[in-house]
Amino acid sequence: MGRGADDKTTVIGQVDEVVKSWRQGDYVLGSAWTVHRFNPQARLTNASAQVEEDDVDLVEEEVRGLVVVTQTCDIVRTSRDRPFIDVVPLVEVPEENLDDVRKGRRPAYAFIPSLADQRLVAYLDKTTTLEKAVLLTWTRSEGCRTDTEARDFTRALARKHLRFAFPDDFVELIGKLRSRLIEKHDRQSDEGRALRALREIRVLASPDWSASEISLSLYFIRDGDQSSFEGEEWVSYVERWLSRIERKGRFNDISGIAATLSDMSAEEYVYSDQLDLDHLSSADEE
Repeated sequence: MGRGADDKTTVIGQVDEVVKSWRQGDYVLGSAWTVHRFNPQARLTNASAQVEEDDVDLVEEEVRGLVVVTQTCDIVRTSRDRPFIDVVPLVEVPEENLDDVRKGRRPAYAFIPSLADQRLVAYLDKTTTLEKAVLLTWTRSEGCRTDTEARDFTRALARKHLRFAFPDDFVELIGKLRSRLIEKHDRQSDEGRALRALREIRVLASPDWSASEISLSLYFIRDGDQSSFEGEEWVSYVERWLSRIERKGRFNDISGIAATLSDMSAEEYVYSDQLDLDHLSSADEE
């Protein structure tokens, strides 16, 4: 074995020792740079719809730090077999948006519990692949301190890529509800605070989304077990929100309840889909 091979083995050993302590969601603070492709002309060629290479530039952008989003099991595997990690930048969000990120309402971001006081979150729209050897030069900071926090972070990553594509007629159906909830969400009103108290909103289509006639069940999931909020029964909020949905087309029956996770069966949760009201779009929308 030559010296070059010995040096490579030594480096791999050093990297493998360092990665043992890293976990998904861990981060490094300090000035860092990400690189992404940018097409200033946004010009597409004929039927292939490929961006013309001459119009594409590489753009560097300074960020506050980087978060590792690779699964922990792949981080800790030897760099001989898994030599790369994926990272995303840390960005600062306004105070009023931080709780939305924490509750998974903004799929482009993931909450970092240990950075909540700095309002820094992971920005999932920009992913960079790096060699694991870079970890030799980084000072690791723990992002998720408990199993629950780690699961929530993993769930945010999955949510980014596994959002359900709702049918266009459903998107049209709840247009008024969508507008109402977005309009009221950040207001300092009882309704606004009630919306912010929700963990998520899910919808179950029976028998399924492809049926010619569909019954919809909406679950407004709250964290607490109180039957009222701000002096008003939860059922009143739900009735107000459901009144924004006009029954038409395939959707002949629409119901809704305010529930906790323990109120839902596993089957109801697994076969229902989360509504991201900020991101619902149909094929006709730009």
